[in-house]
Amino acid sequence: MTATNGNGTQPKSIRAPNPPLEDSVFKMFRMDGKTVIITGGSGGIGYEIARGLAEAGANIAIWYNSSKQASKLAATIAKDFNVKTAVYQVPVENHDAVESAVEKVIQDFGRLDVMIANAGIPTKAGGLDDKIEDWNRVRAIDFDGAYYCARAAGQVFRKQGYGNCIFTASMSGHAANVPQEQACYNACKAGVIHLTKSLAVEWAKWGGRVNCVSPGYIDTAISADCTFEMKEEWFSLTPLKRDADPRELKAIYLYLASDASTYTTGSDMVVDGGYTCR
Repeated sequence: MTATNGNGTQPKSIRAPNPPLEDSVFKMFRMDGKTVIITGGSGGIGYEIARGLAEAGANIAIWYNSSKQASKLAATIAKDFNVKTAVYQVPVENHDAVESAVEKVIQDFGRLDVMIANAGIPTKAGGLDDKIEDWNRVRAIDFDGAYYCARAAGQVFRKQGYGNCIFTASMSGHAANVPQEQACYNACKAGVIHLTKSLAVEWAKWGGRVNCVSPGYIDTAISADCTFEMKEEWFSLTPLKRDADPRELKAIYLYLASDASTYTTGSDMVVDGGYTCR
């Protein structure tokens, strides 16, 4: 029996159409011909994300701040996976620079499909001991910069009626880590998580998606100068009793960037070895 409204006609549904999908799960993960920006793309996590998406066929625009290895790393990705790559030096805390770089990527690649706002720096002191200038710099890069990247890409995505933004948040947006004190970093990453949810709701009406990944302790250069004792305390609080190889994050970013996740938006994917489960 067909439902009708008060005047006897069939009501109009607000239901959106399903996207066209491959039947093969492996094909759903393919990124052939798509263009992806990865900020902080020459660092440990960012570089492995770039490699993971390039292996799936994506063309990669690596944004970096001061790395001397960015061009070499991009060339390695291009050679290993036969995709187009390019590098751009972009201070993500500068809104005008971010907008200009997005326009340049579209000129160079002809399109933009995914923005991965991954760039970030750590806090070196607690909330009362942090210098105001250090607080402002961490906030400018970790929170404002993430928003600027999403905003610049989102303007493009809204015009074309599709697009995908992925933030790198942190388990520190869920928990106050010990023994290090890092109130600014924690607060910024918590803000990124809620920014993800807010933008996901706003973008859904025109076909955009927004998600974030919250990594735990990862074996990268950022944590290289931490003491043995500090790391031992981290491991003691992590159920898996270790930090992660950055390659262990590639698959979750590929899932979120690809058509394997077309019904996933507003989600925060926690990959922390169980740290926040306690």
